[in-house]
Amino acid sequence: MKIAMIGSGAAGSVFAAYLRKGGAELYLVDRYKAHMDKIASEGLTFVSPAGEELLTGFHTAAKADEIGEMDMVILMVKSTQTRDIMPTLSNCMTDKTVVVSLQNGLGNAEVLAEYVSPDRILYGFGTIGTELQEPGKCVSKPESGVIMRFGAAKKSELSQAAGKALQKLFNDGGCEARFEEDIRPFVWKKAISNSGYNTLSALLRLKVGHILDSEEGRELIKRIWAEGCKVALAVTGVDLWPEMEQELPRLREGFATYYPSMAQDVLMHKRQTEVRLLNGAIAHYGRQYGVETPVNDAVTLMISIIQANYENQY
Repeated sequence: MKIAMIGSGAAGSVFAAYLRKGGAELYLVDRYKAHMDKIASEGLTFVSPAGEELLTGFHTAAKADEIGEMDMVILMVKSTQTRDIMPTLSNCMTDKTVVVSLQNGLGNAEVLAEYVSPDRILYGFGTIGTELQEPGKCVSKPESGVIMRFGAAKKSELSQAAGKALQKLFNDGGCEARFEEDIRPFVWKKAISNSGYNTLSALLRLKVGHILDSEEGRELIKRIWAEGCKVALAVTGVDLWPEMEQELPRLREGFATYYPSMAQDVLMHKRQTEVRLLNGAIAHYGRQYGVETPVNDAVTLMISIIQANYENQY
């Protein structure tokens, strides 16, 4: 199976590493030339709890039109970039190519459905902290248990076969994955969790553990989560709050010493974030379903102001 990873930065490289270890034929696409060149010439150094290893055999390119037709295209660009990226993928996709979103946030499958049939769409997420330490070297900080979850936007023979194949590749590569019958509750849970610690880390300029050390920090996370769970219940009919109440110890175990992706965007790289696909999406669905989300509204507005004013900040 020929698989393209569109967006091969920190998370895309880590996901690709697991797939390569599982036997996939991988085509990495990214505009970061030094990173692509290093992988092409020397391989990808993959750091995980199991140790450090050098993985080779990747194909690399700066643009998708350089790689030919693919059996599967995995999107790991920021969710805010999907509408710009999809028109550029026509040369590497056929009517049998399955498109996979493993991106952060809510609504990714709906955006993909504007470009391809829902029976060719898989979507989900990974619960993995990732870093790109230097060109050609990525770091995986996975949680315990099932690390990767995904499902079909619409069940079909093609989507079922692709989902099972992707599950096997991840599992064979050492990343425990599950192809779910109904991925929606899992996507909502991940987005709600992310909307708490990720956004607050960016706003407060703190690693996750420092937020969790504060009673006020824990209370803020819980308020964001409580609103998200009310919206998820209205949208999916599934009550996620009992599970979310157990999330704080998991966060401390997995992310205490870590600046998550939105904090990296705001604090280190001064770039646009995915807040409107996280807290902003919770608030959006809340308005649709008549659920009030004042805390998610507020943090969305704050991050939006920050990312519009990087050049004006003290």
